[in-house]
Amino acid sequence: MVQPASASPASLPMHARAAALILDAFLDYNGRFADITRRAKRHFERRDWRQAQLDAVARIDLYDVCIRETLARLELLLDDRVRSRPLWAAMRHEYAALIEPLLDRELTKTFFNTLSRRFFRTSGVDAGIEFVALDLEPTAGIAEPAALDCYAVDGELAATCERMLADHPFATGYIDRASCAHAIAREIAERTLEDGVAPRAIELLQTVFYRERRAYLVGRIVIGDGATPLVIALVSAPNGVRADAVLTNLNQVSLLFGYARNAFHADLPTVGDTVMFLETLMPHKPVGEIYTVLGRIKQGKTERYRHLFRHLAAHPDERLVRADGERGMVMAVFTPRDYAVVIKVLRDHFAYPKDVTRRQVIAKYRLVSRYDRVGRLVDAQEFHHLRFPLRQIDADTLAELTGDCAESVAVEGDELVVKHCYVERRLRPLNLYAREAAPDDARRAVLDYGQAVKDLARSNIFPGDLLLKNFGVSRIGRAIFYDYDELCLVEQCRFRELPLAREGDETRPLEDWLSLRENDVFPEQFARFLGLPDTLRDALLQVHPELFDATWWQTLRDRFAAGDYGDVPPYPASSRLPE
Repeated sequence: MVQPASASPASLPMHARAAALILDAFLDYNGRFADITRRAKRHFERRDWRQAQLDAVARIDLYDVCIRETLARLELLLDDRVRSRPLWAAMRHEYAALIEPLLDRELTKTFFNTLSRRFFRTSGVDAGIEFVALDLEPTAGIAEPAALDCYAVDGELAATCERMLADHPFATGYIDRASCAHAIAREIAERTLEDGVAPRAIELLQTVFYRERRAYLVGRIVIGDGATPLVIALVSAPNGVRADAVLTNLNQVSLLFGYARNAFHADLPTVGDTVMFLETLMPHKPVGEIYTVLGRIKQGKTERYRHLFRHLAAHPDERLVRADGERGMVMAVFTPRDYAVVIKVLRDHFAYPKDVTRRQVIAKYRLVSRYDRVGRLVDAQEFHHLRFPLRQIDADTLAELTGDCAESVAVEGDELVVKHCYVERRLRPLNLYAREAAPDDARRAVLDYGQAVKDLARSNIFPGDLLLKNFGVSRIGRAIFYDYDELCLVEQCRFRELPLAREGDETRPLEDWLSLRENDVFPEQFARFLGLPDTLRDALLQVHPELFDATWWQTLRDRFAAGDYGDVPPYPASSRLPE
């Protein structure tokens, strides 16, 4: 029961004081999260991309910083009762009453759960001292819609677009607001008139979204009784802001908010209502991915856990099987047969020629979680102590996990406990896709693989292992990298041309006739190991010859060493406006 506001903290029961402390700690975290988020606008205006990147990492790390602070405060308050289960059960009940009026109470529950699990090192879930509710939808009960600005299209569409831009000013101003408005209006008109119906209104979220080097106005075009997504991308030039692209295609908007992208910095007063709005724009996208791309990473994990284990409970015939593709030397990978995620577990020992350690692999996954993923690195969510019913695990999969991953898994009763793993969206391995797909689709995927390697390279990421089996193909045919154990920064590599071989050298291993140093890379060799049919290999060499040129890679490396980082637009050239 919530205590009356007049009661002094010292007069409250211990469980009530502890519950109030946790809520206060969450509100403090939320305020600090907002402080970092708001700085994104200033970084955009000043073109301070370095500081924007530092803030992105700081905001990711903030959650654990605040959790550690709160753990220390709880230990001081509760003393030797800090691990009293009855006390935590009472705290949970009190906390539920305190947060009931909050729109984003699911975020506060996740914060409470994190504290509980850290103290009790919970394996699986414990409904007595956690908020579980697998069947709960996080936006259930949200009656108020997200705050939108509505712009009726009464006359000239360009005038409407200029009002929209005027309502989203920047300290540096627009380079030419009227020209930007006309360009946006022209794109909207061309795309909506394809359906033969003129737009009736444009609705935009009041909050501007920022990520990397761009700002975004996010909303929808109201056409007749329906609506289509609308995202207007803005870039900051030395002389002001201009519109760079208009996105109305569902797939393009979905990619912008996708699981291979970093989180936006959007100063939202509340989150759940915005999640509901974005769900209407992208109804196929899991709600957990929307929370994650809004920067609420822990809530994204909570929703992925809920949906996965709800699926397993609702489908008793579901089986967890070895994922399709070649057996990995570092990870054992399994997946629910009918649910599109994979669970990756580190093996106890890595087969030759892998020479990385367990700690190094974990560090690489941590690097990716904090780096600009440019739409080409899948989001790998780290989980601890997941419990799966043994009856749902395929026998061969269970044997592999218990035999090769004993440090990370254990059988307890009728459950398999996975002590540490990564959960990712399931993609079709590119090497399988290239064999299975129609020739034109296979060619497009392989060429996009080449573009993916270029995009990563221009963001200072070298995948390390370029084999097609380490890339997956998404629902819309996009190539995405998902195997991070050999990933490193381009600036850490030394890209070399092959010297002329002497007679007989071509038939000997490279290391037998060439002096090699750690981090030496020979791009000319890439094509030999991809295992592509001649037609696909020739197409890749023709469209992306730079990938096999040591000079191209070394030029990139030199640029990064000088502090110059390239820009990788998150949308196709066809969506961009003329400058």
